[in-house]
Amino acid sequence: MVTQEQRKRQLAREKFLRQQQRRTAARRKARVRNSVIASVLGVILVGSLALYTSGVMKDDKASASAETTPSAAATSKAPDPCEKAAAGKVKTQTWKKEPAMSIDKSAKYTLDLATTCGAIDIALKTSAAPHTVNSFDFLANKGFFDHTKCHRLTTNGIYVLQCGDPTGSGSGGPGYTIPDENLKDKSLKTNVYPAGTVAMANTGQAHTGGSQFFLVYQDSQLPPNYTPFGTISESGMKVLKKIAAAGESTGAGDGAPNATVVINKATVTKS
Repeated sequence: MVTQEQRKRQLAREKFLRQQQRRTAARRKARVRNSVIASVLGVILVGSLALYTSGVMKDDKASASAETTPSAAATSKAPDPCEKAAAGKVKTQTWKKEPAMSIDKSAKYTLDLATTCGAIDIALKTSAAPHTVNSFDFLANKGFFDHTKCHRLTTNGIYVLQCGDPTGSGSGGPGYTIPDENLKDKSLKTNVYPAGTVAMANTGQAHTGGSQFFLVYQDSQLPPNYTPFGTISESGMKVLKKIAAAGESTGAGDGAPNATVVINKATVTKS
């Protein structure tokens, strides 16, 4: 005789078996449904490709292009105002330590950048930024800047051309860093780097300057965290503004300059 407890167990087993059967059936139906969907999608894909290659969908593509024309026009490149770069290759040598001080801190020095867009002459602030000027003297004598591209132009918010990276990627340098200097320069009023200033780029942290620097072609609101170490001559500013007028590649205000700015030769001269 089956007890009540045994009967309960039997009913539970039967219920479990029914659930398993329903789940198995549901999975089977799902597999069939997915196979049908996949087949239909395959037919649609093949048909779409056939339509595209036969030219039926070209009108839709042309419409999309027409709709994006205003944006494309906004980011189109201006004519390149610069000449072809001189023959030569960028040097890749790096150094582990900042070079020993070899300049005369009381003397006047100039940095002359012979670029594909014209000469940019810079009077260096030797006594106020001796480590920076000494580093530039060392690197220029090694030909470190020769044949390097100025890789960044900003035309919105701040107005600078950035150079000095042998890789052209914005992450290159000489292998060493130099201390920040001259951050209380009298020219930096109300956190503005005035047009004509040349200053060191850095990573955003103190004392991380290397070889990258920026040239300010229009007053730019910046915190005094970037070593100002030079002033561009009047003729150099004309060249810089010509580069800026050509715009940058993204159309968003920060990208590679449309002008092909290559430093053919950098020279530091004691005067």
